[in-house]
Amino acid sequence: LNLLLKTEREAGKTRQCRAAPGWMAAGARVGRASSGFGGFCSLCLRFRRPDQAWLIANGFYHAGSFFRHGSVMFSSRFMPCARPLRLPRAFLALSPACLAAAALAQGVATDMQLQPVEVSDTRAQLDPNLPSSTASRTRQQLRAQNVFNAEDAITRLPSVSLRKRYFGDRNAMVGGRSHGTLQPGRSLVYLDGYLISNFLGRFDAPRWSMVNVEALERVDALYGPFSAIYPGNSMGVTIVMTERKPKGFEASASLKYNHHRYRQYAVNDHYGSKQLSARLASRLDSGLWYAVSLQRQDSKSHPQNFVNAVRGVTNGAFASPGAGTRVDGIRYDLDPALRPRALFGASGYDHTVQDTLNLRLGYDISATQEIEGRVSFWRHDSNVSAATWLRDAAGQPVWSGRVHDGAYSFTLNGNALAPSQREDLHRQMGLTWKTRRPTGWNGSVVLTHYAMLKDLNRQASLPQPQALPGGAGSVTRRNGTGWHTLEVQAAYTPTAGDFGGGRHALIFGLHRNAYKLENIVHAASDWRRTETGLNQRYTGQTVITALYAQDAWRFAPDWLLTTGLRLESFKASKGSQYFAGPPAAQQVFAGRSLRAASPKLSLAWTAADDLLLRASFGRGTRFPSVEELFNGTKTGRSITTSDPNLRPEVSRAFELTAEKYWGEHWLRASLFRDDVKDTILRQTDVTVFPSVTRISNVDRVLTNGLELAWQIHGLGIQGLDISGSATWADAVVKANATNPQQVG
Repeated sequence: LNLLLKTEREAGKTRQCRAAPGWMAAGARVGRASSGFGGFCSLCLRFRRPDQAWLIANGFYHAGSFFRHGSVMFSSRFMPCARPLRLPRAFLALSPACLAAAALAQGVATDMQLQPVEVSDTRAQLDPNLPSSTASRTRQQLRAQNVFNAEDAITRLPSVSLRKRYFGDRNAMVGGRSHGTLQPGRSLVYLDGYLISNFLGRFDAPRWSMVNVEALERVDALYGPFSAIYPGNSMGVTIVMTERKPKGFEASASLKYNHHRYRQYAVNDHYGSKQLSARLASRLDSGLWYAVSLQRQDSKSHPQNFVNAVRGVTNGAFASPGAGTRVDGIRYDLDPALRPRALFGASGYDHTVQDTLNLRLGYDISATQEIEGRVSFWRHDSNVSAATWLRDAAGQPVWSGRVHDGAYSFTLNGNALAPSQREDLHRQMGLTWKTRRPTGWNGSVVLTHYAMLKDLNRQASLPQPQALPGGAGSVTRRNGTGWHTLEVQAAYTPTAGDFGGGRHALIFGLHRNAYKLENIVHAASDWRRTETGLNQRYTGQTVITALYAQDAWRFAPDWLLTTGLRLESFKASKGSQYFAGPPAAQQVFAGRSLRAASPKLSLAWTAADDLLLRASFGRGTRFPSVEELFNGTKTGRSITTSDPNLRPEVSRAFELTAEKYWGEHWLRASLFRDDVKDTILRQTDVTVFPSVTRISNVDRVLTNGLELAWQIHGLGIQGLDISGSATWADAVVKANATNPQQVG
């Protein structure tokens, strides 16, 4: 549940300027959460004048353990500004063929579908060319919320959830209408047309760190597999992020600080994060433009896990007191299945330091052609620690071994409270060429390459006090892992009297993406420095090639029929697993090839200048990722088993949407139905140690739901705006041969 309250007062008019007066912002966010209730609300008060400060305050309420949260942001900007274009509402129902080309750095097909109509800096909601429901956040709207990291920009979008556990979390994954945040394969994230979705690991979120928050211009969300131009991963939600191109000289810097208190079980402490960023950009008279940005973030998290034992599940737990160390500090409660549980300590205290460098360079070849390049580097250092709650008779901490408190006895594994370290250096490169004619044919070529130059995880096998000086452990490397994409598009914007009578907007495209995964684990005599023998390894590659076409046919003045077809070819190769054992085991998997056809159909009726009705159908095929096919991992804390014969999950999605304007007020209601065959699902059993995760197909899952999104301008007070959304979804397992108990 989202609720946004905003008040704004403006003195004077926006004017053309080469160096606008700077603005500063200060915000605070506080919240409280308790089990049994979940929701979200946001309050924003804005007083906008060129010579005065902006005050931004946000608060949220969310289900989970008790916590308070606050953040403060200060920033100063100097940039050119322009007068917003104000259009009559009747213009909102016009075909996008009448609109000027967008300045988005996407492929031309995305430009056509996300054509902006500047109405006080917001895109028209009633764009009939879109085959599905959408939501947007503009630069002005993003200023009205605390955007500490780039992923925070999507938190106000309808039916979008974000698994962000703390500031600095590198695993902030996206959830949508019919999928959770632990199903990352059902969402797509693009930055200026470059794919930043990471499908190489269960907790590998989109590479948000490559986004420059200082330059973020807008965020768009498209729901469901209704557009032919996006891969089958769009069956959930597609996020399109756009960074601003300079119009003149721009310089900005920001300093952000976050502080929050966390209380749970024996944990009662405060944690903080700080971030410094700067950006310099300019557009030269020659048509050349550049943008350089730097960012450094230092964050400390609350614990992410609690070491525990469950009666009837954990071996040797809740036994009668006997041999072992007598301790105090064991906490007791019930697990989600209402079974008695004992807790001994906390782990996953993550101290992260992240540095990002972004460089963009572009050139206007002519009035109708442009080229742009991008290179970004992200460096990440992480130190993860643990804490025990157990104390012996002398008051000394107890980290492992057989323990009892006079009532029950337990065995605390030595690696349950072990520390770890991460070292990462990633590089993203992108190149875009595109044309921008207002009508007729346009073309674009977008290339992306993402490489994990260094991806190193060092894990100790001993409790923290013994591991800090050194000792046994393991080292996991994913150097050389990454992906590259190619997108070639041609889009036709109709004109009166053309070959189609000015009624057909066409899109044709070729897509290719290739993901490569190398996960190598070595044993280590000193987990901090050395690597000895090979312990385990899994590798693999996947390649998807697609051809697609889409036609938006305005067969009557108020009717638009959009049809599309996407043909895809999937190949998996070089899959292998190796375990040193004992006993040693090695598997090499045969290559696989699959094909799929995904038709799309949407009918939109502009019943009035202020009313749009739309019915959409789309089939989306989401092929398994390389990690889902070949991951076979055994660590001291977890075991993962994959399936090289996983079937692709196929979505048959339907949506009925009505959008209505009342003066300055807007409401959208969407009924959606997502019928998914062969859902790819991860099921983790955390009641055993090590935890066990299995990847398998669920025969059929059906989700029905209703989404409401609204916006009210000038509610009683001039400048007071309210916007929000609410989504209800009912997901039911209809068939599951692997686990029939889940049906229903």
